[in-house]
Amino acid sequence: MSTAQISIESLSGRTGQRIGSSSWIDIDQARIDEFARCTNDTQWIHVDPERAAQESPFGGTIAHGFLTLSLLAPTVFDVLLSQMQIKQAVNCGLEKVRFIAPVRAGKRVRNHVGVVSIEDKGNGRHLLTTENTMEIEGEDKPALLAHSIVMLIA
Repeated sequence: MSTAQISIESLSGRTGQRIGSSSWIDIDQARIDEFARCTNDTQWIHVDPERAAQESPFGGTIAHGFLTLSLLAPTVFDVLLSQMQIKQAVNCGLEKVRFIAPVRAGKRVRNHVGVVSIEDKGNGRHLLTTENTMEIEGEDKPALLAHSIVMLIA
């Protein structure tokens, strides 16, 4: 991991604050199709552009909500964890997940990450809860809101 710019200790002083925003991620049809193959969720709204263009209220295919949700881990790493000197970060779960708006194929998303809490669990372990808002480029509403829980091991 990169040289520490954010310390575990400093996170408690940043509760309620936004840390930053991730890089943009393209949500193209190829990514949606691959996710559909991996998860066996091949509903036409995701994988049939012709039918979706005709029948979908969104004018085309949309990403799976869980595809968008799966981007939390790499985007939290991009914004925060890559800036910390830790041995390991272990995903411990999610809370308050809400899918707000669909991500249409061809759009880009990015995650705005904030600190909800950091708890010292002893033995160099800290439980970090982040607030995540997955923005859709050019849209008024975000794709999702979620709290992500990660165990940081120093």
